[in-house]
Amino acid sequence: MKARTHYGTELPGMPRERLTGRLIVIEGADGSGRTTEVERLKEALEIDGHSIVDTGLRRSTLVGEPIDRAKQGHTLAATTLALLYATDFADQLENKIVPSLASGSTVLADRYIYTLMARAVVRGASRAWAQELYSFALRPDLVVFLDARPEILMHRAISKYGSLDYWESGMDMSISPDRFESFLDYQGRLRREFAWMERDYGFHTLDANRHPDQVHEDVRRLVAPLYAPTARRAGTINPRPGSTASG
Repeated sequence: MKARTHYGTELPGMPRERLTGRLIVIEGADGSGRTTEVERLKEALEIDGHSIVDTGLRRSTLVGEPIDRAKQGHTLAATTLALLYATDFADQLENKIVPSLASGSTVLADRYIYTLMARAVVRGASRAWAQELYSFALRPDLVVFLDARPEILMHRAISKYGSLDYWESGMDMSISPDRFESFLDYQGRLRREFAWMERDYGFHTLDANRHPDQVHEDVRRLVAPLYAPTARRAGTINPRPGSTASG
């Protein structure tokens, strides 16, 4: 059994050799179909008999709600925002993700450190700083990035919510007083950061401009080898398969 690794600084007392579960991450912007895919994948894996524990951003019992309250005031500085999210992630890693992996369950993450790193960098942090901040994160067995064009994301957000979210539009960055212009610019910046992380973190990028059924089929194809009898832990799948990204 291959020991599970982390990206840099290991959390104290981390039982790497006993983390026999699988860690699957679905990344993507709001409107990429990410949450829908997480729900569909969770259902499919449970039907196959696997124990699934889902997680995501702002779900820590320690700081999840305080982050929501702080964001409502639209006054959070970039560094404070990044540190709050890092605290949220660390709490979930220690108290939810690690225990679940130790029990042999599959942890299915609706976003992971990559969204947090991208948000920090586009708000002025260096990539080195962001990488160091989240270096204690465990390496997932699989990271799937659902790539959708900013204009598609905007259309879906308006169709679903009737408006564009302040933070998802990057309005705190004073890009433009026009929320539509700010949204397109901000989401474009995030997309470029994800493109950089694809190379360094071995994302499997899928075209999320397509119908959800097509995306789900591709995700299932990527996930299947994790449960093969000969699958290895912590890096089961080749990190650089042929990409089906739309560009």
